[in-house]
Amino acid sequence: MIFEEIERQIKLYKHQGKRLFATSSFQTQSVVLLHIISQIDKSIPVYFMSTGYLFPETTQYKDLLQTKFDLNIFDLKPIVPKILQKDNQGNLLFTSDPDYCCFLNKVQPLDSVLAEHDVWINGVRADQSKVRSELFVEDFAPHNVVRFHPMLDWTKQMVYSYIKEFELPKHPLDEKGFVSIGCEPCTRKMIITDDERMGRWFGLNKTECGLNTDLVVKK
Repeated sequence: MIFEEIERQIKLYKHQGKRLFATSSFQTQSVVLLHIISQIDKSIPVYFMSTGYLFPETTQYKDLLQTKFDLNIFDLKPIVPKILQKDNQGNLLFTSDPDYCCFLNKVQPLDSVLAEHDVWINGVRADQSKVRSELFVEDFAPHNVVRFHPMLDWTKQMVYSYIKEFELPKHPLDEKGFVSIGCEPCTRKMIITDDERMGRWFGLNKTECGLNTDLVVKK
């Protein structure tokens, strides 16, 4: 979708009385949608999944973009404290059960936000993974929330062309070889590959945190 189409759809949702929100991981690829939202409606709340495991550079980047774009950003923190996020051996869950760790730190905290809104603006792209390639521009999440994916058909090249055109800042770790940046324990530098999510949960049969799997309801 081009800017005008995204703007038209967001304004249509607003005209229908829909309550909108967005989420962002605040990576370099995230900056395009954040910039677009800031040009259309700065009042739309943007939720930042503050897991407690993020790189400090990600928080710094979030603060930079909040100031630069004047965004309405909210930190969304886990309900379950870290002291209770341990397995039977006392190890933190990211070492033994990363799926449950993601559930506690990302999926579960978002449920209350979904319950209070009608439309979730989500910046996933089809070219990022097989899971995301099976999504539609409009899908559904729990609580009968519409998942709006305005950038689904964008490519990586389109994203970086947009960043260059508008001279948008990049994530501080981008130039250090990190392409897909999540929680620090589960992210590594990129190796030479076309799969930009290869650096996430390296060596595991896992490519998603659950936001784009557990929180997709097909109708």
